Amino acid sequence: MQTGPTPTGRPHPATLEEPLQRLIEARHHAPFEVLGRHETTTGRAVVRAFLPAAESVRIQGTEHALKRVPGTDLFVWEGPAEAVQGHYQLAWEDRRGETHVRTDPYTFAPQLGDFDLHLFGEGRHWHAYRFMGAHERTFDGVRGFHFAVWAPSASRVSVVGDFNDWDGRTHPMRVRGSSGVWELFIPELEPGAFYKFELRDQSGNVHVKIDPYANAYQQRPDTAGILLAPSDFAWNDASWISRREQHNWQQSPLSVYEVHLGSWQRDADGGFLNYRDLARRLADYCLELGFSHVELLPITEHPLDASWGYQTTGYFAPTARFGSPDDFRWFVDHLHQRGIGVLLDWVPAHFPRDATALARYDGTALYEHADPRQGEHKDWGTLIFNYGRREVKNFLLSSALYWLNEFHIDGLRVDAVASMLYLDYSRADGEWIPNKYGGNENLDAVDFLRQLNTVTHEQHPGTLMIAEESTAWPQVSRPTYLGGLGFSMKWNMGWMHDTLAYLEKDPIYRHFHHDLLTFGLLYAFTENFVLPFSHDEVVHGKRSMLDKMPGDAWQKFASLRLLYSFMFTYPGKKLLFQGCEFAQGREWDFDADAEWELLERAQHRGVQQIVADLNQLYRRLPALHEVDFDSSGFEWIDCHDSSQSVLSYLRKSADGREIVACAFNFTPVPRENYRIGVPRAGFYREAVNSDAGLYGGSNIGNQGGVHSEPLAWMGRPHSIPMALPPLAGVIMVLEPDTETAAGNRAEAADGTDASASPADSASPAGSDAPEAGEG
Repeated sequence: MQTGPTPTGRPHPATLEEPLQRLIEARHHAPFEVLGRHETTTGRAVVRAFLPAAESVRIQGTEHALKRVPGTDLFVWEGPAEAVQGHYQLAWEDRRGETHVRTDPYTFAPQLGDFDLHLFGEGRHWHAYRFMGAHERTFDGVRGFHFAVWAPSASRVSVVGDFNDWDGRTHPMRVRGSSGVWELFIPELEPGAFYKFELRDQSGNVHVKIDPYANAYQQRPDTAGILLAPSDFAWNDASWISRREQHNWQQSPLSVYEVHLGSWQRDADGGFLNYRDLARRLADYCLELGFSHVELLPITEHPLDASWGYQTTGYFAPTARFGSPDDFRWFVDHLHQRGIGVLLDWVPAHFPRDATALARYDGTALYEHADPRQGEHKDWGTLIFNYGRREVKNFLLSSALYWLNEFHIDGLRVDAVASMLYLDYSRADGEWIPNKYGGNENLDAVDFLRQLNTVTHEQHPGTLMIAEESTAWPQVSRPTYLGGLGFSMKWNMGWMHDTLAYLEKDPIYRHFHHDLLTFGLLYAFTENFVLPFSHDEVVHGKRSMLDKMPGDAWQKFASLRLLYSFMFTYPGKKLLFQGCEFAQGREWDFDADAEWELLERAQHRGVQQIVADLNQLYRRLPALHEVDFDSSGFEWIDCHDSSQSVLSYLRKSADGREIVACAFNFTPVPRENYRIGVPRAGFYREAVNSDAGLYGGSNIGNQGGVHSEPLAWMGRPHSIPMALPPLAGVIMVLEPDTETAAGNRAEAADGTDASASPADSASPAGSDAPEAGEG
């Protein structure tokens, strides 16, 4: 599809009246004053139509022919007022001799309600997408499409499309007073047509722009909007939505599989799969591996594949790369029916400079700030939304609710929140403007985020709002009424960076950096954290998760299994990017599918198997997910054994009855008879051992589990001697029916109650055991 400047048309006669001259030159801001039917002061009627493709025009059902104004494409009829009434039709013949019959759009009154425009102007219309953009409507019994666009500084706006040869003179719009919103109803348009808006700015320059509120676009590189009929999609996820509203997500397992749909899997020819095919495959795969949710890198329409969707142009449209909006509805519905939630990456932090999109939309800095010290992200070459402008805030709020309303999305992961919060984000001195108090906080962005979280949680209970926020901004995931930003959760970027920095070191040096693993517990419960190993960690030269691990091949795989064991037992919800779950060898490539062929190798299958087993254990044991956001669910056994690079801790259920003991050996040296203190007697079953032969390990283990001994250790009344394999994590679960039996055995042995052993009893010295009370 090609678009260009407004055609010049025929030469204009010098004697043409000034309003008509402005009309045929496509610079009249109020076309309804000229076009359509108007009564004269003498009681007669004048009908005017501008039809560049017409050779002859008449009023359908009458003998009234419109005459061409010489030298123009303007046609005029004048006659008795009673001869032409209501929504008349124009019949016109084009240069090919074909006849067209259309109801004159300039016979219709304004359709947008004053209350809608008022709320929009105040930034409080949560569902602006229902009247902005293009929508099929029936007015006065006439079906067509209604168009609305916000362009307050434009001097003229027109609808252009394949239905009017992209001629901006054909369908100029009316502006609704000071709202800056332009509208037009075009009768008899059919779904499937392509369209844009043509805007003339105050300097006389003409711009052809996409509809910011379009619900579908052409597939790149074409960018026109597509007219859609109202969706009649029949949802089958009512039970899922009902459960979601009552779901206690804070005390429930949340294991997220992050996916880029264009590179997860492709068809046999290397092309994109449809949303429906992807849904079937993803649902099966997530159920097999135990993930509770998928998180999609942005599927909001975007022009550049290499942006992965983070440079969005279509904030109300699923990308056409994988099918239609109803195909995406089917995707979400299918996953919900299979018991899998769907999260979507959403990008209100910035937008691309594409000339056809939002940048300088009406010839001015409309959606962005005019001052580059406020309006540009140099890191990404993008523009920053002006969160202080009410209509811009309304645009973004409406977009967020659109995905939750229209596609039943279970939550949004908000991208690049840190860049929104700080005016000096990635800027040197002199490159930013302080707020009114002299600080670096973006107060407008803070207000926007609080409103975003308040409105989405009110409108859609049970949905999740997750922040990618990489700084120490306080209370990101605390309620707005307590002064927080109101997010449900926040990505724990500090834990992720520290953990990877530690694991990337050669094991011989790790004991010098033990604090990288322990420091995170100082702030682990200040927010509701998600533990992310995301797409950002496997691109741009950062290497794949497997390739980050030092050592030979065996050590790399062992370290990765150890890392995942640590992640799935550490406080916080979980997120893992595609390919990481089976130890993809190369970095993520957005332009090719994942290296599924690696699953032909046992070591890769072993990593995939331990991820599945960890997921199942995490979901099955309340101790591993019930108390993720409070310190009562976590207790160090020993955090000080830096000399051997060993960590051990307990996870506990909300009622304290379920105990999981976790121990991790971050060196390739096996630790025989490594003793850890435990709070209760009983049989500690080895639930997962990342060194198991099943996973490709050396199969050093504890023969299914270990009975505790009435030997005080590390400040606890009981202890268990473990075989701690090389580069491995061992997860031990106290069997609930063995605690009493263990106590009875202890009493029979020495006549005392083993469970009453003093917590401060001295422990025997040993090469693998710290002193009692240590840690």
